[in-house]
Amino acid sequence: MRLAVNLTYQGATELARAAEQLGYAAVLAPEGYRSDAASLLGLVAGQTERVELVSGVMQIPARPPGLTALTAATLDALSGGRFRLGLGVSNPDVARGWYGAGADRPLGRTREYVDLVRRALSGDPVHHEGRHYSVGGPAPLHVLTRPLPADLPVYLAAVGPANLGLAGEIADGWIGVFTAPEAVREAVAEIADGRKRAGRDMAGFEVLPSLPTAVGPDPATAADLLREQYVYLMGIGDAERNVYCTLARRLGYGRVADELRERLAAGDRAGAAAVLPVDFIDRTALIGPVPRIAERMAEYAETGVTTLGVMVSAAASSTAGRLAILRGCAAAWELSGTAS
Repeated sequence: MRLAVNLTYQGATELARAAEQLGYAAVLAPEGYRSDAASLLGLVAGQTERVELVSGVMQIPARPPGLTALTAATLDALSGGRFRLGLGVSNPDVARGWYGAGADRPLGRTREYVDLVRRALSGDPVHHEGRHYSVGGPAPLHVLTRPLPADLPVYLAAVGPANLGLAGEIADGWIGVFTAPEAVREAVAEIADGRKRAGRDMAGFEVLPSLPTAVGPDPATAADLLREQYVYLMGIGDAERNVYCTLARRLGYGRVADELRERLAAGDRAGAAAVLPVDFIDRTALIGPVPRIAERMAEYAETGVTTLGVMVSAAASSTAGRLAILRGCAAAWELSGTAS
């Protein structure tokens, strides 16, 4: 199992360079309220030499497929072939509220989008009239970046069984979030079913969950550092459509999710954070001292994880603090016996 780290735009260069020196295989740039993925990865491409660059993830509603293909080709060229294209349909409320984009039929939308991106990256002009996207005419979609990454790996963020199966069928990897080892095992089984439908096995398929991470003297103290991130993620959009609330319910914490949303609706953010039990955070994060985190890493490796992402931004607000978590996780990785 390899290691990856989720970057933020603050201190991104320092974190990416340190990750490369510590043996991390990849850096991920998430996309949300604070920064986009492409700008951050463009910066990091020029400041690193070996580490893979993963958009974790570019939001499908934010860009037409032609621009995504062009951005992917540019980042891959700038980085010497190190870019990996992670995509996700995003929360429906974000798709509409931020991008004014449709959020219906996410499976069909994703399938058509990935197909268009792949066709564009082949270098041929693309004409397409589909259910969700139309390109072509007198000015067809035609990416001229050289060299073109026709075999660029595409990863999909997915949660539900149908989305996981689609990832197995049409993608080269899966990006997971906020997930326990048993949930990863179930996800891998769904992905494998999708691979079978496409006539392939799991060989070479990237399984990459990213976990909130806090190194501390004990799990409870470390968990407290992550509470605000959980509140933020579980508070996005409508409760019934929020992917993180859905994941919490699947893990048996439906009442926790409901109470958290009730506290948020009442304006009690501190109360919402207090609702989260330590065991819930512990199941979906890496928390505690280095030896304990090493044990948790080994648990994830046993489920089929090929690359484990660590999120360092929630538990520390300074670059120095994030670098300390980065080093702690590298030490845990070596101790776990899963390093590859």
